[in-house]
Amino acid sequence: MCATSKPWLAAWVVVAALQMSTTAAADTDSAVTRARVTGGEIEGYRDQGVVAFKGIPFAAPPVKSNRWRAPQPVVAWHGVRQAVAYGADCMQVPFPGDAAPLGVTPAEDCLYVNVWKPARPATQKLPVMVWIYGGGFVNGGSSPPEYDGSAFARDGIVLVSFNYRLGNFGFFAHPALSAQQQGQPLGNYGYLDQIAALRWVRTNIAAFGGDPSNVTIFGESAGGMSVHALLLAPLARGLFQKAIIESGGGDGGVGDRKLAGVADSAEARGVALAARLGVQGEGSEALAQLRAIPADKLVDKLNMASMGSNQTYVGGPILDGRLERGSAVAQYAMGHGARVPVMVGANSSDIGFVFMGARSPEDLYARFGPDAERARKVYAAAPGTPVAAMAFAAGGDQMMVEPARRTAQLLTAHGQPVYEFRFSYVAESLRKSTAGAGHATEIPYVFDTLAARYGKDLTQPDEAAARAMHAYWVAFARTGKPEVMGLPAWPAYDAKQDVLMNFTADGPLAQADPWKDRLDLAQRYSARQATNAAHKAVD
Repeated sequence: MCATSKPWLAAWVVVAALQMSTTAAADTDSAVTRARVTGGEIEGYRDQGVVAFKGIPFAAPPVKSNRWRAPQPVVAWHGVRQAVAYGADCMQVPFPGDAAPLGVTPAEDCLYVNVWKPARPATQKLPVMVWIYGGGFVNGGSSPPEYDGSAFARDGIVLVSFNYRLGNFGFFAHPALSAQQQGQPLGNYGYLDQIAALRWVRTNIAAFGGDPSNVTIFGESAGGMSVHALLLAPLARGLFQKAIIESGGGDGGVGDRKLAGVADSAEARGVALAARLGVQGEGSEALAQLRAIPADKLVDKLNMASMGSNQTYVGGPILDGRLERGSAVAQYAMGHGARVPVMVGANSSDIGFVFMGARSPEDLYARFGPDAERARKVYAAAPGTPVAAMAFAAGGDQMMVEPARRTAQLLTAHGQPVYEFRFSYVAESLRKSTAGAGHATEIPYVFDTLAARYGKDLTQPDEAAARAMHAYWVAFARTGKPEVMGLPAWPAYDAKQDVLMNFTADGPLAQADPWKDRLDLAQRYSARQATNAAHKAVD
């Protein structure tokens, strides 16, 4: 029977073929956009060669009886959970003018993870990168568009971001909690969230094509400090194989308050917070009352500006001897820490408040004691430069830039491959008003998300700088070496050569550190401060 003798049959065959093709395409797309994870099946969405999954629970909501507890197991769901929008960022008062503003409203129910993967099928397991945001441990989240993982996914990386508890929800201590949670890590619930998220990655990332044995953690500011803590925490051992620290300090600062036993301990501040909220006592009844207080009452007025004067907020991670041990560089000097490849660096105009009380240039120099004349030589500025700007530069060296170099020196001495960087690139639209690369300005270059930050002011040189920096991060995640064909070679750190990769307006430049004199000065200052603190502790 010929097809032309039955026109309706020919039409039916065409329709059936189209239906089968559509069904097959839908099945194929479903296979790409769905995954089964702890808790059940999820469905993400495809966009420009990338499949994104957002708002996946990695723990039970940390509310009610779960407030101030280690992350609890995920509550399973029925059917297919839509994973197409970010979950709430963790409870906070967002910073005014934040360079990476939140994309969603904060809430206490916030323990969610996001995953970006290539839409094209992979022939082998893909490297995984896990982002940890900054914000002084009181601010931040995974929802800002600057942290979108699409560019990493298009380059063959499975990119993961997640939320961790902040402020009074993430770092809090109270005698009743210490009694209830004896033998468990105390106070640092935000760090426990980070470890729970990494465990989720180890268990589930293969469902997205990722390799659980090739995981790179990276973070900036408080996120970089968190990377230091994770490198040193036995509970995190084996959960990642490489680490990148962006402006993460490492020599004290945030995270130096003792859990208990001193007048201004974390527990004492917890009792003070309870009293401020009308809760008396130190037993289980007081804890129950604290857990019943509305979240917006606990977070009220907490922001970076009030951290120094607020006598009820702990101020960040708590010295518990397990998840936070204080100065990372002091711990590295004693040989502690995971033996993994590390990239570490800071920005050319990074953040630092060490000398902000200086009243004049002479006052600033005098604070360096026997090195006052050296300080005059390296920090002397053009006439008319505000002393606050000079103090900020010296403080940035002390808080971020020098500890990055010292981390490289110490880890290299233990035989670890380390790659140091400095980010000095300033967007073209800002060069008339900005002398150097400020704190956190490297992030959209790393993520290659400059359009989200600069919009219509974005230029081709800016985009080229982002492509280069992003390519080095991708290469390191793949192999543990930031080797990129067509870009300058980035040598492993060697203390004798003191070579770093400087991301400049003229492109990436591998060079002997041009700030050696000022960082040597900063290191001597740190050593004296540590000696004085040790003597004070003995007295």
